[in-house]
Amino acid sequence: MTEPIDAEQGPNVARMYDYFLGGCHNFAADRAAAEQVLRIFPDTGISAQANRHFLRRAVRHAAELGVRQFLDIGAGLPTQGNVHEIVRRVTPDSTVVYVDYDQVAVAYARRLLPVDHRTAVVRGDLRHPDELLTHPDVRAVIDFDRPVAVLLVAVLHFVADAEQPYAAVTRLREATVPGSPLILSHLTLDDAPPLPAQQGQAVYQRSSAPLVPRTYADVLRFFDGYDLLDPGLVRSAEWRPDGEPQERVSHSYAGMGLRR
Repeated sequence: MTEPIDAEQGPNVARMYDYFLGGCHNFAADRAAAEQVLRIFPDTGISAQANRHFLRRAVRHAAELGVRQFLDIGAGLPTQGNVHEIVRRVTPDSTVVYVDYDQVAVAYARRLLPVDHRTAVVRGDLRHPDELLTHPDVRAVIDFDRPVAVLLVAVLHFVADAEQPYAAVTRLREATVPGSPLILSHLTLDDAPPLPAQQGQAVYQRSSAPLVPRTYADVLRFFDGYDLLDPGLVRSAEWRPDGEPQERVSHSYAGMGLRR
């Protein structure tokens, strides 16, 4: 049975991101909040595109390295260039699990994505990694005795320090075998003036998840236990550009590491 998709009372961060990407799976409250952010940071849409293009390049590279399993945590709403579409151009037999804690994002994904023996959509929470890792639908698709690419793309900046994000990433690392990639991007306001940064965060305080930007050093800590691939932790638009038109603005750090 397909879950109903209903508008929530307030803005939803997954649907706001969809709006920044030019999508249509958003409601009036989401658009209003997103427009507030755009008035403060007019290049937010460009930065969102840069982050999405990083995901495409990184998962394609993981597939080219021979990884056949992908766990996309905080997947959000389906959009063009989903993980299964990217990796199966390289390896048609790859398996992908999409995870999100938001019931609206999960409901959309189950309607729009091909759910079969190689693709699953799971409602799960990064903040509870053991529940996620033992979920029967995850275990039906992912074999943790073989390398698994863990994707944490534009999700950790919605997890407060009090919710133990570093411990959650450590638990995910411990669940994978050596050689498993971590593909991660994270919002930063390192270069933002203090007042606009505070105003932007205030918008998200009224949304489904507060915003927690982190510094370069903070983001780098998530790669403890991984060997970062070149060019290391950089702005998302700078991670292995491949000749596509490049966005000049990127408000996130991004990188890919292999588990030691």
